[in-house]
Amino acid sequence: MTDRPSRGLLLRLAGPLQSWGTHSKYTRRDTARFPTRSGIVGMLAAALGRARQASVDDLTDLSMTVRVDRPGVVLSDFHTVGGGRPADETVITVDGKHRPEGKGTLISKRQYLADAAFTLALTSDDHALLHTCAAALRNPHWPLSLGRRSCPPEGPLLLGYAEDPLHHLVQLPLAAKKPRSGPQPIDFYSDRPLGTLPVKSDAPDKDDGDHHSGEVTDEPVSFAPLARQYRPRPLYRRAVHLPDAAYEGFSTHHLKTLQNYIDTHFATAEGSAP
Repeated sequence: MTDRPSRGLLLRLAGPLQSWGTHSKYTRRDTARFPTRSGIVGMLAAALGRARQASVDDLTDLSMTVRVDRPGVVLSDFHTVGGGRPADETVITVDGKHRPEGKGTLISKRQYLADAAFTLALTSDDHALLHTCAAALRNPHWPLSLGRRSCPPEGPLLLGYAEDPLHHLVQLPLAAKKPRSGPQPIDFYSDRPLGTLPVKSDAPDKDDGDHHSGEVTDEPVSFAPLARQYRPRPLYRRAVHLPDAAYEGFSTHHLKTLQNYIDTHFATAEGSAP
């Protein structure tokens, strides 16, 4: 693959907690170490105000590349629901009945990413769709979350609409401190080969990014409550060294640097959006 997408949206995903499930089922709710396509497509659908039964075929045509600014740490929550309530107020079962006496408490184990931060590029040849999604992210129909409703973002998600989005994905300031142990590679994940990622570095990459490192079942087919369906898609990974100047830490200094970058590089594209 030699061509890079010409236009796209840049998003910032940061907050106290995030959770991007890939194998969640019943009482076990896992999280991936980076945002999933199903989570991002679901977030766009919420911003657009689409019902769960509505088609998301246009949104799944968007290509997604994630930069891991801070990987965060995985937290496990021992979660209970419905305990100590009367029999007629316990958790509803799949057949519409209440859980029996003595079994009213539903126990689940849920994983979250704490203190993680990601920068994400959504690219497409459908420029009208990109503008529509940008407008929805600025003024969402329903509240947006980072994988689960209990994980709100810490600020606006949309950074801007840009030409050559992968260039900006590399150049945008990192929400991380420079490692004391020396240069560490930054991970990029995508649904497309990453060999053309515009990185300038003297240090060798861990992976070339042109060969997929596996599959992840996070491509949504349907979000219908009783007919959720996902299919596998290839996962490409590339770990590259970024210059020390890219590290802007966690403080307001990072946010000011980020805002300066947005004002400098995205102002014209933002103004052209409907």
